[in-house]
Amino acid sequence: MLLWVGLGNPGPAYAKNRHNVGFLALEAIAARHGFGAWRKTFHGVAAEGSIDQQRIIALKPMTFMNDSGRAVVAASGFYRLEPGSITAFHDELDLAAGKVRVKRDGGNAGHNGLRSMDAHIGPDYWRVRLGIGHPGDKDRVTGHVLGDFAKADAPWLDRMIDAIADSAAMLATGDAQGFMTKVARLAPPPLPEES
Repeated sequence: MLLWVGLGNPGPAYAKNRHNVGFLALEAIAARHGFGAWRKTFHGVAAEGSIDQQRIIALKPMTFMNDSGRAVVAASGFYRLEPGSITAFHDELDLAAGKVRVKRDGGNAGHNGLRSMDAHIGPDYWRVRLGIGHPGDKDRVTGHVLGDFAKADAPWLDRMIDAIADSAAMLATGDAQGFMTKVARLAPPPLPEES
């Protein structure tokens, strides 16, 4: 069994924020692969399904980003999952818009959701880093992350989310490199004028 966690903030006011791209990715995976209905549990909402014969619990913490780890530790404790069975889908400032990278372990780069997960389960889990680009000035980071995606972002964002859902079987079977390669082929990052 795997626990896939989308990181974001709950509520309609945050739904289109760049910080919520982890929610978008997980929702697309659950919809594409016919997961069951979302239900309230583990300080969040969860849906269950299978991808390539691998049982997956999809979890969206409803605790706000800086307390995401509370939902993750509740779910992982219930299912007795080790951190290596957990994958977090999250926004990544240090990746160009539309780029997707997967890694296990590592620092949190100031990401409050990852920082909370690290505090609750340690750093030895998988991360699907979803590039949202950097605004270019550190004083604009908070506004960028907590701002909504622009209309101009829709083409590359939709391609990226769709490609992640299409490629999820590779992630479920542990082929992180194959997953990244397929996503990059299906959804190449935008050209500078497109981002």
